Amino acid sequence: MKPLLTAGVVVPLLLTSALAAERGADGVVSIMNWQAPSMLNPYLSGSDNDTIPASLVLEPLAGYDEKGGLFPRLAADIPTIENGGVSKDLKSITWTLKPGLKWSDGTPVSAKDVVFTANYCMDAKGGCAQLARFQGVDKVEPLEDLTVKVTFKEPTAVPYTLFVSASSPIIQAKQFADCLGAKAPTCTEANFYPVGTGPFVVTNFKPSDAVQLKANPNYRDSNKPAVTEVNYKGGGDALGAARAVLQTGEYDYALNMQLAPDVLSKMEKAGKGKVLSSYGTWVETLFINLTDPSPSLPPEERSTAKHPHPILSDVRVRTALSMALDRARLSEIGYGSMGKPTCDWIPAPANFAAGNTECLKQDIPGALKLLEEAGWKPGTDGIREKDGKKLKLTFVTTTNSIRNQFQAIIKQWWHEIGVEVELKSLDTSVLFGSDSSSPDTSSKFYVDVQMWTNYASGTDLGSYVESYTCGKAPRPDTQWEGWNVPRYCDANYDALVTELGNTADIKKRGEIVKKLNTMLTDSYAIMPMVWRANVSATSNTLGGTVMNAWDSELWNAQDWNRKK
Repeated sequence: MKPLLTAGVVVPLLLTSALAAERGADGVVSIMNWQAPSMLNPYLSGSDNDTIPASLVLEPLAGYDEKGGLFPRLAADIPTIENGGVSKDLKSITWTLKPGLKWSDGTPVSAKDVVFTANYCMDAKGGCAQLARFQGVDKVEPLEDLTVKVTFKEPTAVPYTLFVSASSPIIQAKQFADCLGAKAPTCTEANFYPVGTGPFVVTNFKPSDAVQLKANPNYRDSNKPAVTEVNYKGGGDALGAARAVLQTGEYDYALNMQLAPDVLSKMEKAGKGKVLSSYGTWVETLFINLTDPSPSLPPEERSTAKHPHPILSDVRVRTALSMALDRARLSEIGYGSMGKPTCDWIPAPANFAAGNTECLKQDIPGALKLLEEAGWKPGTDGIREKDGKKLKLTFVTTTNSIRNQFQAIIKQWWHEIGVEVELKSLDTSVLFGSDSSSPDTSSKFYVDVQMWTNYASGTDLGSYVESYTCGKAPRPDTQWEGWNVPRYCDANYDALVTELGNTADIKKRGEIVKKLNTMLTDSYAIMPMVWRANVSATSNTLGGTVMNAWDSELWNAQDWNRKK
């Protein structure tokens, strides 16, 4: 692989119907995602349940195809050093919009919208969930009506972060003009019904339930989308979603089929649809709270760096919890051939994968010894105690058969080493919800341990590793936004991320990312367990679907069609 800045840009050939379809000729497509959307603004919610349906409406300047290659969406091309779009000193990138682009309301798209989007996310009071993508940006300015220049404070080896992928789309300046800073979460109409450039327009939105969309009459390709309407249903569970596509045929597409392979295989035999899968960077992970979530603390200090966790701030305890896990067993039980046990939170691409294996062997005796050394002694009930405090943890995840099974198994292993565990499961629309007043969101982290899947968009991991720098921890002054959920903070880690930002050579970037991966996993602030395939289901009557583990799974919905 060559550096993104010097390699030729691959533009994917998207699949289309064998017969050229007219816009809206193929009727309604129904999509089911058991992770229901809470809003349609990726800048206020970085969760899949929101960014995926939003990608049907909002688009970035560029995206990633199914092979991880960059291709232009709203941009006329991908800026590189060769074409003059990226400066030789690596301190700026200049984007040019396609001519004639229109918003779904018929007004023209201009460089002013791109600049506004940057200002919207970079506002310190806005709590932007994608702020890591704008790290190091000095200014974003319009050069001409269709040209935008991004200037960085320092040389930036890989400038394809802001405005790239479904997580960083362009929003309309006119619609969001009064939604800057602290006002951002209050703009319900804009956050639920964004005006976009994508193939579809929102006609009805019910938070934590469903989205109805229709074909965008101003979409740039007059023959697309072939689909008239999209019915996007959230809620329920993965089993029900799979059944609706593979057995009953009520739905055309279902996302995130987190089910055992044998269950999916049996459903496929009904002949209504097929299972799709691809490996990206999806890793089922335990996230450990390094701060105190006690409700006795003031709300503005609870689960913040002001108060270290009374139990889990000791790395010996965290290490013991990891040693008690049998990752291979979990992978086999939950995912079979569609999962691989892992110690790495970055398992791909190969150039960035550290290939650590030390955590794969379960070591109960070793875990017991560590807890003894840390001063945690068995009580009369078998639960360990220290200074009169029980070793008790609250462990939360989403309501899902595999995850809830994992919870029960992990609880048993941790009980073997003297840890009492209280299990909780929440609907995805709650755990990954965008309501900053809710006590149950993953970013608030008012419990001790969480379990879910995280992944990177795109094949360069710069902004992904940056999400664990000290400043990216959620806290009250960021509206609880930020992906550093464990509140991990290490000055050496931050310094290495800065070095990565100044490194262009792809081999050297890979070595730095491997070090960052190992630093974080050796802290046991996160505990990667299973590298899982992204699995979905599609109807046999739906054409054009192409799995994409590097961007929104609905990345080419404009090309979906009914098989003739």
